[in-house]
Amino acid sequence: MWAKYDFGSEGWLPLWRHLADSGAVAGLLWDRWVPGAVRALVAEVLPGGEADARLLAVWLAGVHDIGKATPAFACQVDSLAGRMRDAGLEMQGPKGMADRRMAPHGLAGQMLLAQWLEERHGWSPQSCGQFAVVVGGHHGLPPEKVQVRDLDDHPELLRTPGRSEAVWLGVQEELLVACAVEFGVTERLAAWQRVKLPQSVQAVLSALVIVADWIASNAELFPYFPEAVSRSGAERVAAAWRELDLPAPWRPQEPGGSATELFAARFELAPGARPRPVQEAAVRLAREVPAPGLMMIEAPMGEGKTEAALAVAEIFAARSGAGGCFFALPTMATSNGMFPRLLDWLRRLPAGADGVAWSVRLAHSKAALNEDFAGLMAASQPIGAVDLDGEARVVPRGARDPFMPAELVAHQWLSGRKKAMLSSFVVGTVDQLLFAGLKSRHLALRHLALAGKVVVVDEAHAYDAYMNSYLDRVLSWLGEYRVPVVVLSATLPAGRRRALAAAYAGSVAVERHAEVFAGLEEDEGYPLLTVVAPGGCPVVERPGASGRGGLVEVEWLDDGLAELADRLTELLAGGGCVLVVRNTVARVQETAKALRARFGRKAVSVAHARFMDPDRAAKDAGLLARFGPPGREAGPGSERPALHIVVASQVAEQSLDIDFDLLVTDLAPVDLVLQRMGRLHRHARGGRPPLLSAARCVLTGVDRSQSVPRPVAGSVRVYGRHALLRSLAVLLPHLEGESGPVRLPQDISPLVQQAYGPGAVGPVEWAEVMQEARCAHEDELADKELRADTYRLAPVLRAGRALTGWVKGAAGDADDSRGGRAQVRDGKETLEVLIIQRLSDGTLTTPQWLDPGKGGLVLPEHAVPEPRAARVAASCGLRLPMQLSQPYVIDKVIAELEEFCPRAWQSKECHWLAGELFLVLGPDCQTRLAGFRLSYSPSEGLEVTREQ
Repeated sequence: MWAKYDFGSEGWLPLWRHLADSGAVAGLLWDRWVPGAVRALVAEVLPGGEADARLLAVWLAGVHDIGKATPAFACQVDSLAGRMRDAGLEMQGPKGMADRRMAPHGLAGQMLLAQWLEERHGWSPQSCGQFAVVVGGHHGLPPEKVQVRDLDDHPELLRTPGRSEAVWLGVQEELLVACAVEFGVTERLAAWQRVKLPQSVQAVLSALVIVADWIASNAELFPYFPEAVSRSGAERVAAAWRELDLPAPWRPQEPGGSATELFAARFELAPGARPRPVQEAAVRLAREVPAPGLMMIEAPMGEGKTEAALAVAEIFAARSGAGGCFFALPTMATSNGMFPRLLDWLRRLPAGADGVAWSVRLAHSKAALNEDFAGLMAASQPIGAVDLDGEARVVPRGARDPFMPAELVAHQWLSGRKKAMLSSFVVGTVDQLLFAGLKSRHLALRHLALAGKVVVVDEAHAYDAYMNSYLDRVLSWLGEYRVPVVVLSATLPAGRRRALAAAYAGSVAVERHAEVFAGLEEDEGYPLLTVVAPGGCPVVERPGASGRGGLVEVEWLDDGLAELADRLTELLAGGGCVLVVRNTVARVQETAKALRARFGRKAVSVAHARFMDPDRAAKDAGLLARFGPPGREAGPGSERPALHIVVASQVAEQSLDIDFDLLVTDLAPVDLVLQRMGRLHRHARGGRPPLLSAARCVLTGVDRSQSVPRPVAGSVRVYGRHALLRSLAVLLPHLEGESGPVRLPQDISPLVQQAYGPGAVGPVEWAEVMQEARCAHEDELADKELRADTYRLAPVLRAGRALTGWVKGAAGDADDSRGGRAQVRDGKETLEVLIIQRLSDGTLTTPQWLDPGKGGLVLPEHAVPEPRAARVAASCGLRLPMQLSQPYVIDKVIAELEEFCPRAWQSKECHWLAGELFLVLGPDCQTRLAGFRLSYSPSEGLEVTREQ
C-alpha cells in the first residue's frame, strides 16, 4: 500500500510508514506543543484520563489515512498500483472508476474505521461515528450525511468485488489491527465505546490530526523512499522534530504579590504610580473566582483596560492551563498599534525554563508589511512548506536578542491563513475570532488555536449586529472549550452585556440563574466588572472610580460651515487645540477647506481613512507626537501647537491617546459621542487657553429647523436614524441645560443604557418619528440575523453527536482578505488599490513623497521589480471610497484598473504585487477613473470629484 508519491523524483512512501510517522508526530505534539487546557479538555471525558487522551490522539493520527488502502485511491499511480495488483489487490484504473470522487480517502477512512469498530469490536453506530469523523474530516471538511450514504451505496470503491475483495478486506484489517497494537489502544477500545465525546473534543482532536498529518507529509522533514530507508523510524521522527523546532506553549505560573507589584513588573509605570481601582479589582477577581471564565471590564477611556486585560490573562492562563493569548481588535490599524505593546509585555514575563521560545504572530492580511512583525519574521528558522497555503516565505535566522527573557519568534511553519492562529501569542483583527463561527474549511484548526489561549476582545462596543451574531456564537463555543475571555469596553450597552454573558455561560446556566442574568441588563454601575464561568452564575463587582474625568459642557451648533467657523473663531480667541470629528470623509474634507479659509492652511490638518497605509501610520504618529500625553514629545516639530484644528473621521475616536482642548462632533450613537469626549481634556495639562479651561463639546450635524431634528444624510447612512435619534434624545437634557454638563465617568453608563434600552426617550412630539425609525431598525436587525445565519456555525450539540456535516454549506476558506472579511462583516464591499506613480518620462515608481529609501523606487513595467521596491509598493494600499464601489460603477472601475496589469508582476517571483489592483497617479498625483477625477496628497489623502 502506498500513501505518498512524487511525480518528479518518483519517490514514494508506503502507507504503513506514513501512518507511523503521523502517530509519532501526534505524540510529540501532545507532549510538547498542545497546551495543558486542551489536554485536560480531552482527558476529562475519557475513563483513563490523561493517559487515555494521549492514546486516543496518537491512535487517530496514526490511523487517519486508512482510506488510502482502497482501490479508489490506490489506482491513481500506475506504477504503484501495478505492484499492488501483482500482490492480488485488483483494481481498475482511474478512468474505469467513474465514481471514484465519491470516495475521497478521508471519507473512505471514516467508513473503514467505523465498520471495523462496529463489526470487530461491537461498537454501536453512534459510538463509531463520533470517533471516526475525526478521520473523515482530516482534510478540513467533516463529511456530510449524504456523502456517507452515497459511499455506502458503492462498496466497490472501498474493496474491488470478486476474488480480490477478501484480499482488500484482509489488508485493511491488518493495518487497523497493527495501528491499534502499535499505538496501544487495543485494550482500551472496549472502555471507549461507552464514551460520549463532546463536539468540542471531536473538533480539537480533528485539528490535532490535521497538524500531525501536515507535518508528517513534509518530504523535507520526512523523506520518501528510497532515501527513507536509511534511518529507523525513531531516528527519522527525532530528526524531523529537531528540524521543525516548534516552540512550546506558554506555561505561566500564577504571579504572586499585590496588584501593584504585578503591574510594576509587567508595565512601565510612572514612579510612585499605583494601579487604578478597576485594575486592582480585575486582578483580585481573576484570582478569587472559582474558575476562569468570561470577564467583562467596563471602564472609562484611558483607565488602563488593556493593562488590566493582560494582567488578568496571565492569571487566567496559569489557572486554566492556557498556552497563549489572542488579542482581538476592530481594525488592522488598531492591531498594528497593539502589537508592540504585546511584545513589550511578553519581554517582561518570566521565561521559565532556559532556552524557551514563544511563537508570536500579527494576524491580518498586511501583517508582513508591519515593521515589528517583519523583524520577528527575519529572525525565524527556515522551514519547508508543509501544506499548500503558499504564504510562508523562507528567511534566514538572525541573532537572538540577549535581553529577551524568552526568545520571541515568528515561526515559519506557523504562517499562512490556516496556521497563523496556532502561534502562542497573536494580535489580530476581530475577524480572526469571528471566523471561528464561520462554516469554513479547516475550521477545526481555528478552534484548536483558540481552545488553548486566553482571548481578549477589545472595543466590544464597536461591532454591529451582524458581527455580534458571530461573536455570540463564537463565545458559546469558547464557553464549551472553557476558554478564558476578557471583554473590554468603555461604553457597553447593558443588553450586550447580558447577551455576551449568556452566550458564554450557555442556555442551561441562563435558565438556572434567570434573575441574575436579567439583572445584567439593568445594572448601570460604572466602572463595572462582570465575571461568569461556563455554566455558571454571573458575579458583578463595582470598583471605585479613579477620580479621573470631570465635567463636559455640551452645546448645540447649527450644521453649517460658516456657523462652525464663526463659533471656533470665538472660542479660539486665546488659542487652543481642537478636534472636529465628522462622520464621513466627504464632510472631513469640505470642513477642512472651509476652516483653512478662515484660520490658514497651517492651522488645519485632517485625519481619515482615505490615506494609503504609510501616510495613515504617519498621521497617527503625528497626532500622538503633538497631542499625546505631556512629556512624550518626539523632537522638533512635535511640540503642542498654540492653535491647531484637526478635522478627523472616526479614526480619532478610539485607540489613540490624544488630548484636545475643545471637541466638535457630528451627532453619532451616544457611546461613540462619549468615546470622542474621551479625547477631550484627557491628560492633566497646565496652560490651557482661558476660554477652553473647561472641557466643552460642541454637537453639530443636525438640522434643527424641523419639529423633529434631522441628522445629516451622511450620518444616517453610516449609523441609521434610530441610533442617532436615541442618542440625541438622551443628550437633549444636557444640550438644553436641564441636566447641566455631562459628568465623566458618572454619566457614561446611564446615557448608554438609556439610549440602547427598551424604554421610550425624547420629547412626546418625537414619538411617531422615533417609532418609525425603531421599526426600520428592527427590520434591519432581523435581516442581518437571517443573512448571518447562512454561513454561521450551528450551536454546540449534545455530547456524542458526531461532527458529521459540521460545516455543511461551508463558505470555503476563511481568510483576512477583502472577500474573507466580508463574510463576517456587514459593510458593503469596497475596492483596495496600491498607489504607484508614473513620472513625466514614463517611469513607474513607488510614491515620490515617501521617506528616503522608500519613495521613488523604480518599478520596471516589463520585469520583476526588486524585492525592496515591490515590498514598498505593496505597503501603499488604499481603500477606494464607496462611491467608486456602487453597483452602477464598480464593474467599470475594475475594468479600468485591470487595464494596467504588468504580466511580469503576476509571477511567483513577484508575490508582493501579484493579483493586486493598481491606481497609477501622474506626476501631479492625479488620475481619472470611471468618470471621476482622483487627486491624492500625503497631507489631504484621496479626493474624488465627478467629472462633467
